[in-house]
Amino acid sequence: MQNAKCKNPYEELYIYYLQGRLNAERIAWENFIGNWEEEGFSFLFFSKPAENEVNALLSAHPELILTDQFCMSYEEWQGTRLSSFRAGSFVIYPPWEIPEIQGHEIPIISDPGVVFGTGTHPTTRDCLYFIEQVCKDQPIEFALDLGCGTGLLALAAAKAGCGKVIAADFNFLAAKTTGNNIVLNGLENQVIAVQADAKEIIAYPAELVIANIHYAVMKELISVRAFFEKEFFILSGLLRSEAKDIAVKLAQGKARIIETREHEGVWHTFFGTTT
Repeated sequence: MQNAKCKNPYEELYIYYLQGRLNAERIAWENFIGNWEEEGFSFLFFSKPAENEVNALLSAHPELILTDQFCMSYEEWQGTRLSSFRAGSFVIYPPWEIPEIQGHEIPIISDPGVVFGTGTHPTTRDCLYFIEQVCKDQPIEFALDLGCGTGLLALAAAKAGCGKVIAADFNFLAAKTTGNNIVLNGLENQVIAVQADAKEIIAYPAELVIANIHYAVMKELISVRAFFEKEFFILSGLLRSEAKDIAVKLAQGKARIIETREHEGVWHTFFGTTT
């Protein structure tokens, strides 16, 4: 695969910050990228100015209030320039920048859209490392990626050899972004993206569960009996004190941590087994 570049579709972002929650699943505005909902607020993202569309929306929904609006570059929103990078055998790259791929490397196309999660965070890299290791050592028929964000870890699990993967996120835009990345990688027969609570999806039978999520969610997740029915787990996104607490709870549930990776003593990632 040769180096190639095309236009980044998100070069400029026009963001409308609304008070109130908007169900934007069926909205088909031109240049509309998506809606990020959080704690009673909605962030509408467009690739071009959309005052007319937003004003029409506000007229139809008087319960919504336009709090602010912004225009910024895509790099400013993501906090970094998106470009290809390598993590073990994986080569992760945005669709507008195709790198040279060597024969032994595993390519993954990742378009994060406006969802945070470019793949370069230390916790993501450590999860990718463990995914590659566990899939190399034994067959994994079914895996769960809980709190999938842009779906990178689910894609990596499928590309590394997992037969089927469920990628779940409570946020609709994250699940939608993951679905787009599944299609970009041609993995529709292996990976499915769903909008769901992690504690609901953990009930599905699987040999491997991957969760790079907030500590508060992880505490609840490992309190569910179904978690301990999974043979292997990769848990990440944990600060030092949080990691200590999760390690204690795992031991109480008779789970065993096989290996820990940490970044500068701050971020911790566990790979372990319940058998």
